Amino acid sequence: MNRELAKTLPERARSWAIALTEQKSVTGTQGEAAFGPWLAARLREDPAFRRADIWTIEVEPGDGRHCVAMLLRGTGRWTVLLTGHYDTVATRDYGELEELATRPEALTRALRNSLADADTPAARLARADLESGEYLAGRGLLDMKAGLAAGLAVCAHFAESTNTAGNLLFIAVPDEENNSAGARKAAPSLPGIYEQHGLDLVAAVNLDAIADDGDGSKGRIIALGTVGKLLPSAYVAGVPTHSGFPLNGINAAALASSIAAHVEWATELTEDCGSSAGTPPSLLGIRDGKAGYDVTTPASAFATFNVLSYRRTPDEVLDRFDRLCAEAASNLLGELKRRSQTPDAIENLANPVPLYRFEALVEHLGADERDRLDAYSASIAGGDLPLPEKCRLVTQEAWGLSRLSGPAIVTGFGSIPYLPTNLSDAPAAARLKTVATQIARDSAERYGSTIACADYFAGISDMSFFGEAAESSLDIVARNTPAWKHSVRWTMRQGLANLPTINIGPWGRDYHTPLERLHMGYAFEVLPQAIRDLCAGLLQPSGSRPDGSSQGDAGVS
Repeated sequence: MNRELAKTLPERARSWAIALTEQKSVTGTQGEAAFGPWLAARLREDPAFRRADIWTIEVEPGDGRHCVAMLLRGTGRWTVLLTGHYDTVATRDYGELEELATRPEALTRALRNSLADADTPAARLARADLESGEYLAGRGLLDMKAGLAAGLAVCAHFAESTNTAGNLLFIAVPDEENNSAGARKAAPSLPGIYEQHGLDLVAAVNLDAIADDGDGSKGRIIALGTVGKLLPSAYVAGVPTHSGFPLNGINAAALASSIAAHVEWATELTEDCGSSAGTPPSLLGIRDGKAGYDVTTPASAFATFNVLSYRRTPDEVLDRFDRLCAEAASNLLGELKRRSQTPDAIENLANPVPLYRFEALVEHLGADERDRLDAYSASIAGGDLPLPEKCRLVTQEAWGLSRLSGPAIVTGFGSIPYLPTNLSDAPAAARLKTVATQIARDSAERYGSTIACADYFAGISDMSFFGEAAESSLDIVARNTPAWKHSVRWTMRQGLANLPTINIGPWGRDYHTPLERLHMGYAFEVLPQAIRDLCAGLLQPSGSRPDGSSQGDAGVS
């Protein structure tokens, strides 16, 4: 038999992991753009996939990035989606080892030697791991090319099996490390794919990595849902004045700082995660609107916050955020009144600070002003500015066009929404949960390694776009994300796949750092077996479709 066809799951997983890692794909670079066509070509060259349908999906016209799709047919219509991202963070942080950053075996040797005199706990742990022979280093190897490799190993096993029930659809996407443009393109493309090919997608499996600084028990996880992330923002318009006469105005930066202090770790925005405490909100950025130094107090300021959720909708989060901003403004004005002894200053502080949502500010504009705002938003869409900064600039432009007077607060969102996903009570979701739970329950006996089920994936991920999420939530986010139309360009309707989705991927340590390393035994030995058995369990005919209707020609394994 051809040696390529005779490869085992672990051999294939390791081979693909190294090949994928050696192909550079840093987000936003030519390497990321080249990776999609390269992967599609490699898949077509692989004898295991000679009967597969392989194609690419352009993410945005002209940007050169592609999702890579591969369909492997068995019998029947039932199909499981295996997906993950191929882009990585940059390699500059490796310093003199940067040339080796994407060469796992050479980097592991060099990194081990460079850590001989390690003097920090993280470096000492990395040295011990690399000396143990159980870990392999490399940029993107853990996050998350080893997960894609495990999926490809399972795809090869599936392709070479005979009379296999169901089908596998593999999709690798770019841009997860930035704005998830790949997943946001792939998810709404799925209905067309399964209509064209006669498929019923019953579940999606995301293959992203989990970090664990302990014995790996927190990394060997099947996550049944994922946390959501929003970036609430507050644009503050003040009343600028000469700094020699501060009582004549309202300092926008001081007001923004009061909001920052009031929102930081606010219990109102901290949602518990089942039996454990949730992650509190935290300030991610704050700046005033001044272009340079002068002695005038800031006329504007802008603050953004990281808010995680498990079941709350963006509407609920923004309601709570608005109340906190209003409270912070009231508290500051009260404190300034207490400190001031000047009647004029007290008069300036007499009225509450108005609060507008961005959509309300836009409604305040006339038709001509809205056209000018739209043109301005389009003019900054193509540059390299990060999305929160684009949102700040568009809000600032809208405020200027409104001719309203400060002080005031304009709230909204400053980035892509990552919605929380949870497995629903629908038959397909219930079946996915049952099969995943059984895999975890039998893992020690089957694979010689324990796997546990967790309610939520530990970080944000592309699960937010493939999983079961409240798609109606996108509407309020779109209306209140200032740069949405021209810089996000994401449809509010059918923008999510809304599939029962779980995550199972490799584990290791310190991704996004030069110490990023993969636990090889789990990634190459255990993970592919677990994914294979998970897919087989989901695709086995059981008399009815996951949606409760008759299964018909589902096929027999």
